[in-house]
Amino acid sequence: MFTTDDLKDLFAAFAARMAVERDHLCALDGAIGDGDHGIAMEQGMAAAAKAATETDGTLQDICNAAAKAFLNAVGASSGPLYATGLLRAGKALGPATSVPRIQLLQIIPAIRDGIAYRGKAQPGQKTMLDAWNPAAEAVLRGEPAAIVAKHANAGAEATGEMIASLGRAERLGDRSKGHRDPGAVSAVMLIELIAHGANS
Repeated sequence: MFTTDDLKDLFAAFAARMAVERDHLCALDGAIGDGDHGIAMEQGMAAAAKAATETDGTLQDICNAAAKAFLNAVGASSGPLYATGLLRAGKALGPATSVPRIQLLQIIPAIRDGIAYRGKAQPGQKTMLDAWNPAAEAVLRGEPAAIVAKHANAGAEATGEMIASLGRAERLGDRSKGHRDPGAVSAVMLIELIAHGANS
């Protein structure tokens, strides 16, 4: 079973991965954005993990606390996107203290839906949704966790050939081509951890 302690560990893993990858993500963002994506994700997930650790209650309670903390920590566009996604994740896990481990995968389409709702983005616009969407569709098709993560990675890689039509990178037009979207790259890292958690 996937328990509240496991969820707290998952948020801690998110925070640790974003801390390690911060400079890499900032470098990716520097090519097509304002270069702060790694900092935003590190700060957001650190705050989310702290809130998760300090929250007693259900899986949904922990996700809700993490969502609020992420939003308070991150002023950039990823703040409201991930906050909404994490609220949806909490709804998917529900007011329980444990669920079958495989059910953890259901937070991937939930987060995708929250991000799409808040950001009004479509797949193909060179955003984080280009990683979350193929992973979500794989979950909904019932594919195994390892394959779900591969779909996310392929989606992020594909953003390198896209021309941005949303967000800061849009102003670059054709010059945005040839660079992977940093939000999609960081999304893959989170999806890999979720997939690992569902498979453990």
